[in-house]
Amino acid sequence: MIFTLLQDKVRLSRSRTDGKRPQHPGDPAVDLTLEILEKITAGTQVQSLNVRLWNGTYWPDQTPKPATIVLNRPSALREMLADGSEIGVAEAYIREAFDVEGDMVAAFELADILSAQTRAWTRSLSIVGMLRRLPDFKERNGREEMRAARLNGAKNSPDRDRKAIRFHYDVSNDFYALWLDPRMVYSCAYFENPGASLEQAQLRKLDLICRKLDLRSGERLLDIGSGWGGLLIHAATHYGVNADGITLSEKQLEWTRHLIEENRLQDRVTVRLADYRDLKREEFYDKAVSVGMVEHVGRKNLGVYFQQVSGLLKRGGLFLNHGIGRGPIPWVHEDEGFIGRYVFPDSDLAPIATMLEAAAGTGLEIRDVDSLREHYALTLRHWVRRLEARHAEALREVDEATYRIWRLYMAGSAHNFELGYLSVYQTLLAKLTPEGK
Repeated sequence: MIFTLLQDKVRLSRSRTDGKRPQHPGDPAVDLTLEILEKITAGTQVQSLNVRLWNGTYWPDQTPKPATIVLNRPSALREMLADGSEIGVAEAYIREAFDVEGDMVAAFELADILSAQTRAWTRSLSIVGMLRRLPDFKERNGREEMRAARLNGAKNSPDRDRKAIRFHYDVSNDFYALWLDPRMVYSCAYFENPGASLEQAQLRKLDLICRKLDLRSGERLLDIGSGWGGLLIHAATHYGVNADGITLSEKQLEWTRHLIEENRLQDRVTVRLADYRDLKREEFYDKAVSVGMVEHVGRKNLGVYFQQVSGLLKRGGLFLNHGIGRGPIPWVHEDEGFIGRYVFPDSDLAPIATMLEAAAGTGLEIRDVDSLREHYALTLRHWVRRLEARHAEALREVDEATYRIWRLYMAGSAHNFELGYLSVYQTLLAKLTPEGK
């Protein structure tokens, strides 16, 4: 919801109407905060947001903008910027040093400005010194650290992958149900037009996948990382396939089994806890699909991943791999930052060229590559709005800090897809017969 300006005469008297910096007797932190904001943006024109300080003062002015960053206390900028990292800003948001009113995605304009400026201003002793002159927040309770993923063992090993998956997906089924569509599809939707509902777009995405795979009645389909079972149920119900799903999330397993029983598909749909590396390569499946799982595989394991799928497919079989990768715009954000610590531990978003090279190296033929980047940006905006609209209900499932982590993660992801830092690709691969079919 776009921020609507509703300020009384007292706040209006504090605004910068004459182009001069107002003075705030008795609260030097106000003037220092305004000076720091000017310096860290280095004269960059901020288009999408303004900042409101704890005493009601606005920067750069009170002109209504899509987003307003609210600094809740004099120490806010110090908490956000002292260590010069994205994760510092994220952790300040988690512990409520600041809030965002209005369009959370638009607020990431400031994050991009900071990313571009960080190397310059963190080396400036004057900026560092100014931040240290702000009050220090003494009441930190470490609650953001309590939610950080702490995994041991070799990265992308089966045991560590299982812990990483459960860290993300086992938050609470009821929490996810608050903001996902009714089918609980937790991946990029496919919008026929921007005005389509999330439910319509997710149904269209499921159908797009099934049509790309050319699913036929009686075929055997494997869904690697089957989530809450939406694709399994859709493929079995509308295309007549016999479908097997695997997941590492116990919460997803529980939900999917209930869904299978509810739809009376026990004779045609199964799901179990399994790692993709556990499956026996017996050329058993006509078709295979993986939606939103390749991000967890790890770049060094991509060859193993595609080789395993190839071994599971019959000759002439098809595999559709749907996954996030680096976008066309050079990545300017931290690889091991907020998302890696609090949301998706060990995720590895490889460029599409890296994924295609790994797939081709296993003998699978690349038949089609489709970018759905704009669709994912729109999907994430839907998720953020739905989560925000049900904030009070979310707090019955998780606490405020967890809510903030998810709001921040999804809004930031929407921003990164919109600008092209990230993309999402559907790649159709074929295991050819000896005759080349």
